[in-house]
Amino acid sequence: MNASTTSADTTHWTIPNFSLQRWREGGAARAAADELVAMCHGVGFFTLTDHGVPAEFIEHYFALLEQFFALPESTKALIDKRRSPHFRGWERVGAELTNGQVDFREQIDLSTENATHPGDAEPAYLRLDGPNQWLPDDVLPGFHAAVDEWLQRMGDLAWELMEVMSVGLGLPRQGLRDAFGERPLSLTKLIRYPRTPDGGAGVNAHKDAGFLTFVVQHGVGGLQAMAPDGEWIDVDPPEGAIVVNVGEMLQAMTGNYFVAATHRVIATEERYSAAYFHGPDLRTEIRPLPLPTRFTDAVAASPRHRDAGFMAKRTEILEGEAGIASAVAPVFGEMLWNYYVRSYPDVVEAHFPGAV
Repeated sequence: MNASTTSADTTHWTIPNFSLQRWREGGAARAAADELVAMCHGVGFFTLTDHGVPAEFIEHYFALLEQFFALPESTKALIDKRRSPHFRGWERVGAELTNGQVDFREQIDLSTENATHPGDAEPAYLRLDGPNQWLPDDVLPGFHAAVDEWLQRMGDLAWELMEVMSVGLGLPRQGLRDAFGERPLSLTKLIRYPRTPDGGAGVNAHKDAGFLTFVVQHGVGGLQAMAPDGEWIDVDPPEGAIVVNVGEMLQAMTGNYFVAATHRVIATEERYSAAYFHGPDLRTEIRPLPLPTRFTDAVAASPRHRDAGFMAKRTEILEGEAGIASAVAPVFGEMLWNYYVRSYPDVVEAHFPGAV
């Protein structure tokens, strides 16, 4: 978000926009990288234009998404998330918890399909690798292929943005990518939000656990980000833009120079969205990158950055410590495992009793 000040010294926060065209043209690449890094330092949200993902593909993808959610519940239940020890599949409205509170949304979670580890693998987070659940292709022809294409397109875009960030952070061009390990694990959510009940949230206030998040809202708003002053700001992207926000892992690896902004969804009408969470190998260690001192000095001088925390673990929530309470996990897999345990205790109890 960018801040602007009126004559009455009232600060207004707006979501900045980043055009990938400036980076791709080359002549202004360094300036574009510096601009992107400043956006991620400011609040960790921006809209992305000139990204190159065809509008025709997004239209096709959302048409299939809406067709899926229009299927009978008995059909969707064939891939109920509770059947998956890898936390993948469809869930009913109200099945997910955020900060111990019910989220009013229906969704499908699908991830990179890495080879499966044994069910008793240790550390426990290794059990997150595995297959997705898919409906038979004759139920919704083309759906599996469209999701695969979505994951590929969003992944390619994320790798490019990571190059821009690396340059802006004073790292080698492949600096962030080199930290991702051999078996990256990214996640996508296909989401339908009914109108949010009074006093509730489509998804409650939270930070994302991963590295980078992409969201396509497709014409209906409802996403809100928290500004540095604590106010909620509507995230209304330009037509065709992708919303991007920083995850907790990137916050930790930049020593809190980047901030994973708290955000939520309040839907005033039925809303569909598609989210992509770019993640590394589950075994990737979360440790600060070797940034120039100007970045570490900036964090030391800013209480908001220096004191920025991370989402509470399930055990902390049960003890009444909901919200931003926890220290960062040592590896990405543990951070992601904490998210699933926090959000889906029924799935954990079904497949890993005693782990909640």
